Amino acid sequence: MKALLFRAHGGPDTLSYEDLPVPTIGPEDVLVRVKACALNHLDIWIRQGNPAYPMPLPHVSGSDVAGIVEQVGAQVDSVTVGQRVFVSPGLSCWKCERCLAGRDNLCRAYGLVGAMTHGGYAEYVKVPFRNALPIPENLSFEQASAFPLVSVTASHMLFALAGLQYGETVLIMGAGSGVGMMAVQMAKLAGARVLTTVGSDDKIPKAVGLGADVVINHAKEKVAERVKLLTEGSGVDVVIEHIGPEVWDTCLHSLGKGGRLITCGATTGTEVKLDLRYVYSRQLTIKGSYMGTRAELVKAAELMGQGRLISVIDRTYPLKDARAAQELMLSRKFFGKIVLTV
Repeated sequence: MKALLFRAHGGPDTLSYEDLPVPTIGPEDVLVRVKACALNHLDIWIRQGNPAYPMPLPHVSGSDVAGIVEQVGAQVDSVTVGQRVFVSPGLSCWKCERCLAGRDNLCRAYGLVGAMTHGGYAEYVKVPFRNALPIPENLSFEQASAFPLVSVTASHMLFALAGLQYGETVLIMGAGSGVGMMAVQMAKLAGARVLTTVGSDDKIPKAVGLGADVVINHAKEKVAERVKLLTEGSGVDVVIEHIGPEVWDTCLHSLGKGGRLITCGATTGTEVKLDLRYVYSRQLTIKGSYMGTRAELVKAAELMGQGRLISVIDRTYPLKDARAAQELMLSRKFFGKIVLTV
């Protein structure tokens, strides 16, 4: 099979379009013929090299996969050959206390397709049968690949961790990102007042189209100051953040008393400064988020099937052009998801 892989950590030039053997499945696995695979910043981090994601090389990235089941293992009866499926990116043991309690993203063995294992930058991918879920009938393969990782992350941040309530005000950083575009939609569905940021004026109408009440161009305005004006000095109840040091102070200063900051990424770096007096005097809550549960992903898929959530796809590339796709992601000149087609 053809695959887009890297044999050493480094820049986009390490990516190579090569032949690899088709994966051999085990008794509880399924083999999926990949039709589409969406990019995530994770793909770039692991290609660059990250101690949190040790892996044997060569490696095939890609956590968000949609395709057709080609083979099923001998012990699999819930997935059938020929079925259209998307891949749940989280890998859990499904045997420990946390997994059995429905908190599978806290499993000690938790990992991600495309990080712990070879992913979807290939013609075929092998996954445990529990990770192959039916694609809602109204979705194309491209649309089905563009929502799993970002929707489960956004849902977990907004509801499981932030506890967002009807009528509250939320600031979502980066509406044009995958997590941002899903979080805007989900927060609006929940009845929140949604403020969000973009980096250029051409992205403003796109964010409004997703349901944002106010869109702030962070290249032209000081976000925290605008937030204070929009909230009559009170600040927002919740901030959803996945960017890191570049926006950290802005996020904290946008929160009102008793506000909750949920963070899931470090795109602009790994270290921030924190004045603890500001945190405790304003009674702030700061939580880290990593992915979400399988149940949250199933709920997101239901909303996708009902048309209440949509996948926003900026553009698609053929698999062999994954390097150009990653370079576009690094440029930030996109809105929504970038998808590889196979």
